[in-house]
Amino acid sequence: MARILYPVDEVAQQLGVGLTTAKALIKSGDLRSVKIGRARRVPAEALHDYVQRLDAEQNDTVGAANVA
Repeated sequence: MARILYPVDEVAQQLGVGLTTAKALIKSGDLRSVKIGRARRVPAEALHDYVQRLDAEQNDTVGAANVA
């Protein structure tokens, strides 16, 4: 079964950024997250959406964020 939620430290590794940057992305709302108890988790879909949004913005690909 594929994971649907990732801890912030794993998200940072997957994105190739530091933990501080990953936390800042969550705090700013650029990267969606959920809270389970005291733990913050990022849904796998939110991670994919964020990367697609970055790709669309940086490569000027209109509608790329809507392509599955």
